Formats: sequence, structure tokens, C-alpha cells
Amino acid sequence: MENRPPTAPAASGPLKGVRVLDLTSVVLGPVATQILGDYGADVIKVEPIEGDLMRANGVSRHAGMSSIFLAINRNKRSLAIDLKSAEGRQILLELAADADVFVHNMRVPAIERLGLGYDALRAVRPDIVYCAATGFGQDGPDHAKPAFDDIIQAASGVAGLMWQSTGTADYVPTLMADKTTGIVVVNAVLAALFHRERTGNGQYVEVPMLETMVEFTMVEHMGGLAFDPPTAPAGYGRVVSGGRKPAPTSDGYIAMLPYSPQQWLALFRRVGREDLAGAYDLSDRHKLNASVRELYRELHSLTPTRSTAAWVAICEELDIPATQIWRIDDLPEHPHLKAVGMFQPMDHPSEGALRTTRPATLFGATPAQIRSGAPLLGQHSNEILGELGYAGERIDRLLSAGVVKDAAPRR
Repeated sequence: MENRPPTAPAASGPLKGVRVLDLTSVVLGPVATQILGDYGADVIKVEPIEGDLMRANGVSRHAGMSSIFLAINRNKRSLAIDLKSAEGRQILLELAADADVFVHNMRVPAIERLGLGYDALRAVRPDIVYCAATGFGQDGPDHAKPAFDDIIQAASGVAGLMWQSTGTADYVPTLMADKTTGIVVVNAVLAALFHRERTGNGQYVEVPMLETMVEFTMVEHMGGLAFDPPTAPAGYGRVVSGGRKPAPTSDGYIAMLPYSPQQWLALFRRVGREDLAGAYDLSDRHKLNASVRELYRELHSLTPTRSTAAWVAICEELDIPATQIWRIDDLPEHPHLKAVGMFQPMDHPSEGALRTTRPATLFGATPAQIRSGAPLLGQHSNEILGELGYAGERIDRLLSAGVVKDAAPRR
């Protein structure tokens, strides 16, 4: 970590001194390893010669540096290498000998064919934490199938919940399975590092997308399946068929959440609808839950009569949770996000002026930080090979042979 480029400040996060070999691509794995990098780890992003597929997805100023790639690959160094070559694999194993964590999201048979399975890595680093982010658990019949966010949303019940709720099967319009599983990968790696700190032993860790998302989804949706035999269908009725949804106002939409019987009664009385306050038996939460769809129907008939700001003011007066509906284009102007500096400007060595989100987690003693933007393909190949003791002539030969690729930052 002492050999970072001079423009990158030294790490200060809680993972300072931890080295991560990152063989992940697309979204799931890079989200995870970026968080580890934000927390101070030295993340070496090992890319194929042609680069991570996500370099081409999103909005770009220059080819290979898309908006999505920029968003999930900061605080990493890029080594572009042909792992199908014997020399490429040897370089990777030499790096692994000094690594604390190895993360990949390849299908297990594919990484085993490369000779980079757990046994190969622990042969050179016995206490390594080896994390495989798979699509499906390796003990099941789908273990070797390809998996992307859409497939996992469909298989885990997420798209089915949309079908049950709206009448049309659909995906949530964010890469929920990829990003949620990525966060679980971070948790798994940190737990394994803690175990190693206590015992001195590394281990193999598997984080399968399908199982992770089923666990995530079924927290509130087990319903009657929680009992054996089932007492009712699966699904949390309030979420699947309840009335909660953004309410139209005279100039936009608002999210309002009167949560207790007392808040519903106070709201109806505040807007002069004593008739509604007396129309429903809200003496306890069970009776409230039984009437929730009708209550929200009444609310949605009222909200168009006032502006969003007026409703927010009423809710603040009554201590009812509420917010306007924010479009993603407008989030940089959100007063709270502006106050906490959530969106930050940065100067990227090749892409110029950028806007990025900062690490959301705050550490009092070891702050997470943005030390460097997402790297160009192979930007640090020379640097990393030099750290292994490779001399200039040897590096030049590897470059000429196509075993590695290097790139200097452009302006």
C-alpha cells in the first residue's frame, strides 16, 4: 500500500493494510469491493485484457469509462492481465501470496478451469479469505447456471411480488439483486477477516445471489408459510395489496405515512374531515390494519386539494412521516443530502470534472474516504508488477506478448 500513486492520499479507513484481489466484474462484485476500498483496503482490480464489461454500460465521455463503471470502481488499482496464459496465472498467484482477501463472481467451474480455485489460492496464502459470489448455491442443481440481476429478481420472488401486487410481473427498476448481494459479500468478508483475526485461519466463503435474495425477500413475506402446515398464503398483505403508494398532490406527489390510529385521527381532524375520523374504528392497530386500504383511498382523495409543500407542513406539525417524491435528477438538490455532502465533486485524471456520491457510512476514528477515481484499464499494471519485483525489461516483454496491458491516464 506504500506504493500508491502520489496523487492518491493514504488510506485511513478501518481496513487500512488489508489487500484485496478483486476478480469481479459487472455490478455485484465491484459494488462489494468498492465498499472494501472505501473502508481503506488496497483493492487490486484484476481485469481481462479487454476490460470489465461494465466499462461500456452507461453514459460515457470516453470509451471504457462509463458512468456506472465510474460509480462502482473507485479506490481500486487496475491490473489488466490474460489469466488464460500460464504467465498471467503465475502473476496472479504471486499477488495472492501477499493478499488477505480474494473475491470473484465467476461461475465456479470457470474459475477452477483457470486454476484459481480455493485450493490453489490457499496453497500460496494459507490464511486467505476466499469469497465466491455465485448465482446459485453450489450444492443445488442450478449451481452452474448463469445469473444476472433480472434472473435473480425473477427466481427469488421479487418479480412475482410485482405480479401479485399490480397484476403484471415486472422487475424493480434498480439492480437490487446485484447491489443487495454485494453488500452481503462485504459483510461476509468482514466476518471472515474477524474470524481470521481471532484464530489465524482463513476460509472459503460462498455468497449465492438466489439464496441471498430469497432470504432478503421473505423477511416480511413468509406469511402463512412461517407455520407448518401453512396457515395462509405467503406475502405481507399490507405491502402486497395494501393502499400505501405515493399520493398525488396539486403539484406533484407525496409519501405520507400516518402510522398509528392517533395519527390518522389527528390528520383527518386537521384537514376538517371529522366525518372520516368517526367513520372508522381505529381503537387499536389490528383494526387499523383491517381498514388500511380504505384509509389510504380516503387519503388519496384528499391530497390533490393541497400542494406538496402544504401537506409536508401539515405532516411536520402532526409529526407524521412524510416527504415529497424526489426524482433522481433532483437528488443533488435535496436539502438534507446537500447539508451532509452526499454528492461530491471530484477531478478524475482522464474524465475531468465528475460528481460522485461519498461513502455513506461514517467512522469516528477511521473515516472512509475517496482516495482515487475509477481506473483506466490496466492503469496500474506497471506499478503492481513493479511491486512484485518485476524489472522494466520483463514488464516490456509481458506487454509485448499481450499477457498484461498498461494504460497511462489521459487528459
